[in-house]
Amino acid sequence: MTEAALRSRLADIRCFVLDMDGTIYLGDRLFPFTKTFLEKAAGAGREVCFFTNNSSRCAADYVEKLARMEIAVPPERMLTSGQVAGAYLRREHPGQGVFLQGTPALRRELETLGVPLEEAHPQVVVLGFDTTLEYDRLRRTCDLVREGLPYLGVNPDLNCPVEGGFIPDCGSIARLIEASTGRTPLFLGKPSRETLRFLLERTGCREEELAVVGDRLYTDIALAQGTKALSILVMTGETTPEMLRESAIQPSLTAASLEEIAACL
Repeated sequence: MTEAALRSRLADIRCFVLDMDGTIYLGDRLFPFTKTFLEKAAGAGREVCFFTNNSSRCAADYVEKLARMEIAVPPERMLTSGQVAGAYLRREHPGQGVFLQGTPALRRELETLGVPLEEAHPQVVVLGFDTTLEYDRLRRTCDLVREGLPYLGVNPDLNCPVEGGFIPDCGSIARLIEASTGRTPLFLGKPSRETLRFLLERTGCREEELAVVGDRLYTDIALAQGTKALSILVMTGETTPEMLRESAIQPSLTAASLEEIAACL
C-alpha cells in the first residue's frame, strides 16, 4: 500500500488501541520507535490507549512499567483483559462469588472492580494467565469446572512473548484443563466482542474511528474482523510473513512497525 493510501485509511481514526508485548516493547526493552509514534499521534490530534491481553498483571503494574520506560500513561488509558472480565462479571454474574485461578495481581484487579472472590462455595470459575500455577489449586479448578459452574477465561493467548522466546499463557492452561474436564471457557479478552464493547465504551469512539494495532493475528487482528474498526498488524512480535500468508485472519493494513504508521500521521 502506498503512503498516500495509508494516510487515507488513517484519516478517520480518532483512537489507536495499542497492544503491548510485541508492539510497543518486547519484555523490558522498549522499541526505539514507540515514543516517536506516540508523539506523532498526539501531534496529529489522535488519542492512544494501551490494551494488553496479559492477565498475569493488573493495570497499575503496566502504568508503573511504562513509567520506568519514561512513558506517562493516564490510568484511564491503560486497559486490560482483567478489566474486561470484571465488567462482564458485574453485568452477567452480579454479586456471584468467583473462584479465581490467577495471579495475585489479577486478584487485586478484580477486587478493585468490585468482583467478590470466593473460595469455599463459588458460583463462577475464572481462569487467568496464572504464572503462580500450583497443582492443588489447579486440581480444585478442574473439580469446579467438572461440576458445571460457569467457566470464564480472561484471555485466549496460547503464548506470551518474552525476550528470547515465549512462555505458556492462559490459552495453554485452558487446554490443560480441557484435557481433564472436557470443557473450554468463554474467553473475554481479545478477540472477544466483549473486549470491543469495552473499548467502545471506554474511548467513546464509533467502530470506524478505532484502529486496533498489534502483532498477533488471532487476538489483536481478529478483534476487528467483521467490524468497521481498522486493524493494523505490526511485524515486530509473533507473526511471521509465512503465518500471515497462511492465515484466514487478515489485517486491514500491515506495517513493519509503529514507525511506518507514524510516518503517515
